[in-house]
Amino acid sequence: MAALQRRAIRIRGQVQGVGFRPFVYRLATQRGLSGFVRNDGAGVAIEVQGSPAVLDDFINALRQPPALARIDDLAVSDLIPDRNVGDTFAIVASSGGPVTAEIAPDSAICPACLAELFDPRDRRYRYPFINCTDCGPRYTITAALPYDRPNTSMAGFALCPDCALEYGDPGNRRFHAQPNACALCGPELNWRDASGRPMVAADVIEAALARLLAGDILAIKGLGGFHLVCDAQNPAAVARLRQRKQRDAKPFAVMAANAASLAAWADINPTERRWLESPQRPIVLLRQHPETERRLPDIAPGLAHLGAMLPYTPLHYLLFHQAAGRPTGTAWLETIQPLLLVMTSANPGGEPLVIGDEEAARRLAGIADGFVSHNRAILARCDDSVVTDGGFIRRARGYTPQAIRLPGAGPSVLAFGGFLKNTVCLTRDDRAYLSPHIGSLDNAETCRALEEAVEHLQDILRIEPERIACDLHPDFPSSRLAARYAADRDLPCIAVQHHHAHIAAVAAEHGLREPILGLALDGVGLGADGGIWGGELLKVDGARFERLGHLRPLPLPGGDRAAREPWRLAAATLHELGRSDEISRRFGAKADLIRQMLERRVNTPETSSVGRLFDAAAALLGVRELSDYEGQAAMELEARAHRHGSAAPLAGGFVLNDDGLLDFFPLLAWLSEGVAAELGAACFHATLASAFSAWLAWARKKSGVRKVALGGGCFLNRLLTTQLRARLEKAGWQVLTARHAPPNDGGLSLGQAWVAMQTTPLKG
Repeated sequence: MAALQRRAIRIRGQVQGVGFRPFVYRLATQRGLSGFVRNDGAGVAIEVQGSPAVLDDFINALRQPPALARIDDLAVSDLIPDRNVGDTFAIVASSGGPVTAEIAPDSAICPACLAELFDPRDRRYRYPFINCTDCGPRYTITAALPYDRPNTSMAGFALCPDCALEYGDPGNRRFHAQPNACALCGPELNWRDASGRPMVAADVIEAALARLLAGDILAIKGLGGFHLVCDAQNPAAVARLRQRKQRDAKPFAVMAANAASLAAWADINPTERRWLESPQRPIVLLRQHPETERRLPDIAPGLAHLGAMLPYTPLHYLLFHQAAGRPTGTAWLETIQPLLLVMTSANPGGEPLVIGDEEAARRLAGIADGFVSHNRAILARCDDSVVTDGGFIRRARGYTPQAIRLPGAGPSVLAFGGFLKNTVCLTRDDRAYLSPHIGSLDNAETCRALEEAVEHLQDILRIEPERIACDLHPDFPSSRLAARYAADRDLPCIAVQHHHAHIAAVAAEHGLREPILGLALDGVGLGADGGIWGGELLKVDGARFERLGHLRPLPLPGGDRAAREPWRLAAATLHELGRSDEISRRFGAKADLIRQMLERRVNTPETSSVGRLFDAAAALLGVRELSDYEGQAAMELEARAHRHGSAAPLAGGFVLNDDGLLDFFPLLAWLSEGVAAELGAACFHATLASAFSAWLAWARKKSGVRKVALGGGCFLNRLLTTQLRARLEKAGWQVLTARHAPPNDGGLSLGQAWVAMQTTPLKG
């Protein structure tokens, strides 16, 4: 008899809820090995016995896991062989122990399930909750680990005999698929009227599509919450949605059946197509065709890009299937489908996403004309992710709570993020776990959602933090909650300067512990000197940073109100240029008070913010004087620059002083002299890229550092980022940008956590 060996294999990573145990079972039985596999708190544990050569082959095969799995660590140790165990291999019950495993994010329906969904002979034909080990809900239905059915919102749905057979059959695609169900034993759709009362509908999908095509607005329950949905090609319905949601101009996302159908509205490059068709199914910002704004006048007004996504739940696909006339098979998904739906987060303006039926009826009253819901509970809010071909704008569904690898291990930190686009971050060893996008903390509902997110992230990961981190601004709701949380648990609370956190987040993603230069460009952040920062050149070395330079400050007449009224920044620019007499002539009688405020320096703090620089430029060019949402002026300015095409930097458009002060007032003066908006916008972007490149060259001479991290919300501007990166790389820089977290405030908590891990807390 050949020599036997027995080995214990410990696998950590994203290995629960992704079909990993069935995968291991098949590999072992195909090779005639004996032993077992099980989930536990740390991931997956395997004991396996056989000949050395076959065991080596088995271990090599483990390294090519299922599509949704990710192996971070695979450790093998030798055990004493047991000749009495027989030749069987089994999946055994999960064990306990300290929880360090990861739950998988939600995933779009897979091709195999799609084929069954549209096959009239299949028992799951048109079943809205079809899934298998390769697809479906994970994070949003999970209450705790290990990832087993009793720990999910499927616990109350007992498997019927057919589903139980699938679940127990190692050769079946649904072997140990925890959300497995069918129409006999699983969740079911329900139809509710505008007040939330249950209504009878012979076919909920058919009724829903008919209402959408008739111009109604429906609230439809998805994986991480409800969407508000209407016909994107019905201007009256879209206008009604804007009015009811009190969303005057902020863009809506749309959903089409496939990429071919989206191509009628926007350009799609190969990277964008991969994002669109990925299992994560984010919203992707696509460059819209020139005629799209005319054909869809109220979807993304004044912008260069259209937010678009493809279906990711069976329910989404069934709406498009119904519109196509219920064809058999999946061939119809390869052809252009005319239906285009607005698919936007179901929430009153600025509030968190709605997830429950009673909550939906209460919070969406007066917005939705009807509700398409179901009886599978959503246990975690998780909005749609938003990406560009350069990376994340919002990181949520499809990616949360996927770990981000840090440059090193350290104490567990719970970081509470900032004020806008809030997220929280929890670390364990050398892993960081970002919450889904929570939103801006300017209302009580979102502040409560922040507390829920903190609690859920700790529950699902079972991490007890050793340190707390927050923004340096003490009056942010997140900072106040962090301070209270730390005090209640006698933990150190580390306040991290806003722009330091932006750069630290990028450094953490790239695994850097060495000193780097950081270009932090955003709207606002409290500076270490108590000022309002936002255009900063930093040298960052772990828990320390040095401010090497900043933009010449611009007055903010009226403080925060100036960020919502860009014309005030234009007025401030004219005042600084010695042209105060032009303010009233340009902006009317309303500007008289602003001119007086500027002259007397009353309620006129100063800021080095690049975000406010964009606002000033947009107002001087006549692009935008009042903003309906954050970043609108800058986004419309970028759109105008795209329309113009390439432009050269303005000669003499900036001044760089020996002390690191970067002055753009020469550029602003030129923009104020009646330049055409498109030309001015294009030249503005080109001049900024040229100036920032020169600024960094100055800093390199001063510091000797040749690596630069680009962080802050202004780097969501693809035109600026692309032009600047091209200049820097040509000059020999190693340029680091955000990859796994957004560069805006959605990534702040990651940077806060990494700084806090490296900080020695003060005692007492």
